Amino acid sequence: MSSETVTSAGYIKHHLQNLTFGQHPDGTWGLAHSAEQAKEMGFWAIHVDTMGYSVVLGLLFLWLFRKAAKNATAGVPGGLQNFVEWIVEFIDTSVRGSFSGRNDLVAPLALTIFIWIFLMNLMDLVPVDWIPQVATWVGVHAFGADPHHVYMKVVPTTDPNATFGMAFAVFFLVLYYSFKVKGIGGFMGELTLQPFQSKNAIIQTVFIPVNFILEFVSLIAKPISLALRLFGNMYAGEMIFILIALMFNAGLALGVFGGFLQLGWAIFHILIITLQAFIFMTLTIVYLDMAHHAH
Repeated sequence: MSSETVTSAGYIKHHLQNLTFGQHPDGTWGLAHSAEQAKEMGFWAIHVDTMGYSVVLGLLFLWLFRKAAKNATAGVPGGLQNFVEWIVEFIDTSVRGSFSGRNDLVAPLALTIFIWIFLMNLMDLVPVDWIPQVATWVGVHAFGADPHHVYMKVVPTTDPNATFGMAFAVFFLVLYYSFKVKGIGGFMGELTLQPFQSKNAIIQTVFIPVNFILEFVSLIAKPISLALRLFGNMYAGEMIFILIALMFNAGLALGVFGGFLQLGWAIFHILIITLQAFIFMTLTIVYLDMAHHAH
């Protein structure tokens, strides 16, 4: 941001705004220079920072694990091989404990979800002003942009577009295997013949719409809760880091206190970012297991 005086509210809003690319009302395409312009771009606008960091971190995951696989040895393993083997064994144990069906996709999917979400969450430990300041410097000196209009969010999982994208991908897999394993009749039976049942055909017919509403809401709630849980926890964590950063401009005493507070929250946040990746992965395994078995 520029050297002009910036209010606390302005600082927070600036750090919570995504770098958005889309179509302006006049028909031209470009980056949004304010939250209002980003809103005007509508549904098809792209959050460039979310997409960019997600892709880069995904490629980093693939590169690290490919490097470990290529350099794997039957002798004394190196540090990277030890780490990757520990992760793979941990994921394998989780899948064996939660998934009772037979599907070669589940374990690789669980590994990808856990590592990818963990890396995206890990970006929250980067000091909130470091990367945005670099982006501002590049925007001002390379493109002549107004520093107040250069946005950069570095934690993809604080963007609901990213968390809902992953949750809906899992949901589509759940629907696919539900139809494949159980058939249309079996899957529709799960949605209409429980939890209320009766041996009387007339009463059971009356129960069908009630059961469908209850089961359909339960089905739809899975991806929504999966996405919002991850987004809400990471967004709250990022907000706390931003609020702590404001303390560094509030005098020496609050600055020193903010430094200790930031260190303590960062250490505690390591647990949160790991736990959220684990929860997302575990629920994915459980949902896929449910899709492979009749009620």
